[in-house]
Amino acid sequence: MKYCSNCGQPVSLQPVEGDERERFVCNACNTIHYENPKVVAGCLPIWEDKVLLCRRAIEPRSGLWNVPAGYLENGETIEEGAIREVWEEACAKVSVVGLQTIYNITRINQVYLLYVAELIEPTFSCGIESLEVKLFSEADIPWDEMAFTSSTFCLKHYFEDRKKGLLQLHTASYPTVF
Repeated sequence: MKYCSNCGQPVSLQPVEGDERERFVCNACNTIHYENPKVVAGCLPIWEDKVLLCRRAIEPRSGLWNVPAGYLENGETIEEGAIREVWEEACAKVSVVGLQTIYNITRINQVYLLYVAELIEPTFSCGIESLEVKLFSEADIPWDEMAFTSSTFCLKHYFEDRKKGLLQLHTASYPTVF
């Protein structure tokens, strides 16, 4: 950060009274600028015994598969953001079943919250961020072509839980060993 979003003047990294971390503080108006992690919300859409994945049309990791997810927008709940992301990437409508994954990637300041959701109907197509959208059985998942460890983590736990008849919350932090 170089300039204050409040007044446009230069900022500097400095200690703030009562805070253990240095923060960017405006040299002119003394506004303290806190930087916090980005929240990524998404859903693993389910239809019968298959899951819906999207092949990315954008960087990072264009051409690889992922669970539909993206940054939460201001003014929406995590669940609303997750549903929106499925619509934007897969043109599909879902009904959220429950939160399944909390996945932290501290090196890039992201927290992933991924739900399991049921497709309302098996109707889907490519959104502007997807090259391809497809239903996969567990045996057909393109594991070597997954874009993100968060998607792999979500999928592996979903299939393990499904065999046990469970839906439970799983948490991890990158890097995760599978």
